[in-house]
Amino acid sequence: MSLINIVRLAILLAIQLVTINLALAQDIKSSVPTLLKRTATRHETTRFNYGGTVTIIGAPKGSIKIEGWQRNEVELTADLEWQAESEADLALLVPLNNFAFDEDADHLRIITTGTHDREFMKRTAKNFPKRLLNLPWKIDYQLHIPASADVEIDAGHGPITFSGVEGALRINATESETALTLTGGSVSVTIAAGNVNLSIPVRSWRGGGAEIRIAAGVLNVDLPPGFSGDIDSDVLRSGKIVNTYEGLGTREKPGITERTIRGRAGAGGAYFHFTVGDGVINIM
Repeated sequence: MSLINIVRLAILLAIQLVTINLALAQDIKSSVPTLLKRTATRHETTRFNYGGTVTIIGAPKGSIKIEGWQRNEVELTADLEWQAESEADLALLVPLNNFAFDEDADHLRIITTGTHDREFMKRTAKNFPKRLLNLPWKIDYQLHIPASADVEIDAGHGPITFSGVEGALRINATESETALTLTGGSVSVTIAAGNVNLSIPVRSWRGGGAEIRIAAGVLNVDLPPGFSGDIDSDVLRSGKIVNTYEGLGTREKPGITERTIRGRAGAGGAYFHFTVGDGVINIM
C-alpha cells in the first residue's frame, strides 16, 4: 500500500471515530431527562424577645443571609426551588423539601426538612419513591433579626453572609463562601471547605472574641487601623500565613511566622484564633 493510500485510510478512520463519538454524545444527551422547575417564596414575621436565640438548619444547597436591625422582630424571606421530571413528582417533593418555622418566647428555629434527612423521611414518607431522593432542590434564606440575638447556623453547600449582629454566633457548614462583618460577640465558625472573609470595622471588639476554623480554604481577616486584640493563627498542614497588617506584633513565642502567629494588635483585648488545615490565612 502506498503512503498516500495509508494517509487516506487514516483520515477516513479519524472521520469515522469522530462521527461515532458525536453520535454517542447525542445519545447520552437525549437520555438525560429534562427537569421541570418550580419556585416559590415564603415570608414569615414574628415578634422576638431581647436576648433570644435564632437557629437555622439550612438546606443541603442554598444561601443564608442574616442582617441585624433594631426592631424586636424577625423577618424571613425564603426562596425555594424544586426540580423533577413531571408535575406529579413535583407534587410529591414540594411538601417534603421545605422548612418549618418553629417559634416560642425566646427561641426561633428555622428547620429545613427534606429527602436528605433519613430520619425525617422514615417518619413522614416511608414509601417515598427512591428515584426522587436525589433530585436537585435548594432554599435561599434571608433574615433580619434583632442585633442582640444569638445565632446558630448549620448549613450545607452555599454562601453565608452575616452582619450587624453582636450576640453569640456559631456556624457549621460543609462548603461555603462566608462573609462576616462583625463588631462583637462570641463567635465560633467551622467550615469544611471554602473561603471566609472576616471584616472587623471597629477598633475595639465588644465581647469574648472569635474562633474560626477551615479544613481547606482561605481565611481573609480585614482589620481597621488602630485595632486592639490578641491574635493566634495556625496553618496545620500545607499553606501559609500572610500578615500585611502593620499593627500586629509578637505577643509570645514563636511570634509571627508563615505557619504560626502568637500576636497582639494595639493594647490587646479580645482573643481571636484562626486555624486552617490546608490553605492560606491573610491578615491585613
